[in-house]
Amino acid sequence: LPKGREYYSSAIDIARLNTGRMAIWHAFRISGARRIWVPIYQCDSVRDTFISKRVKICYYHQLADFTPLDLYPEHDDAVLLVNYFGIMSSARIEELAKSYKNVIVDNCQAFFCRPVENALNVYSCRKFVGVPDGAYVIGKNAHLLTEEYQQGYSSDTAGFLLTRIEYGCEGKGYQARSINEHRIDSEDCMIMSPLTRYLLDGTDYDYIKCKRKDNFAYACSLFDGINKINPAQYVDDSTIPMVYPLVIEDDNLIERLQEAKHFQGHWWSYICDEQPKTTFEYWISRYVIPITIDQRYGTEELDYLHKIITNNNNCEN
Repeated sequence: LPKGREYYSSAIDIARLNTGRMAIWHAFRISGARRIWVPIYQCDSVRDTFISKRVKICYYHQLADFTPLDLYPEHDDAVLLVNYFGIMSSARIEELAKSYKNVIVDNCQAFFCRPVENALNVYSCRKFVGVPDGAYVIGKNAHLLTEEYQQGYSSDTAGFLLTRIEYGCEGKGYQARSINEHRIDSEDCMIMSPLTRYLLDGTDYDYIKCKRKDNFAYACSLFDGINKINPAQYVDDSTIPMVYPLVIEDDNLIERLQEAKHFQGHWWSYICDEQPKTTFEYWISRYVIPITIDQRYGTEELDYLHKIITNNNNCEN
């Protein structure tokens, strides 16, 4: 692989860690806050990490455009703002962040979103690049306390990256990936593995950005007419989404997509068991389907998904 391509190599203050959830916790440690405000619509691994670290958590709701509600932090509280699906521009995140102190920006779904000044910005590598783990924290004093963490290693469970090329995502590919997921779930905060950093240093990020941007635009042309939300509301020329979030009120759609070999489940379905049916968080958790738009995909794959979704749902674009 070529060298010297790491996307955030020029960041002045950066911590290279193992996972997004631990990177968020590390950012909280650096902030010096005594408790943290977390959106209800969030991965339970983030909540569970803070609970395991005995951090006091406050929760807030959001409007349908992901604007925070009932968020009233005190001066020594941290606030976690999430760039959902990677569809929020840097300008939108900066606008939200300026209202609060001790802001942690969860850009785990928005790898290319510009870091917000006066905030700690968290990025997950493996959601955008073929690596077994890896996360960044970028911002003032991000490097502090990293000497307390052990060095992480990932080569023992990274074989799924090769297995999936030959066997696909099912069977052996799924089993190999599950082994890596189990390792990640059981790890504490650690320094990014040498293998992950090596792969990140040889990645063609311009290609990734172009493919994702083009695929998102094409997905918008196919699905915006039947989507219950507007994914492009806060998108600008610099926005590189992780997925195209499609919201259709059809409980059977996810099963049909899986039958068609599109292995993407609902995100954070546990929220439906915890929140009232009248809340936005319940609604989005129940119906959103993250349509894959990464660099492995193109117009042919998206046309195929569009045909499955519209033909079975009696929708017209």
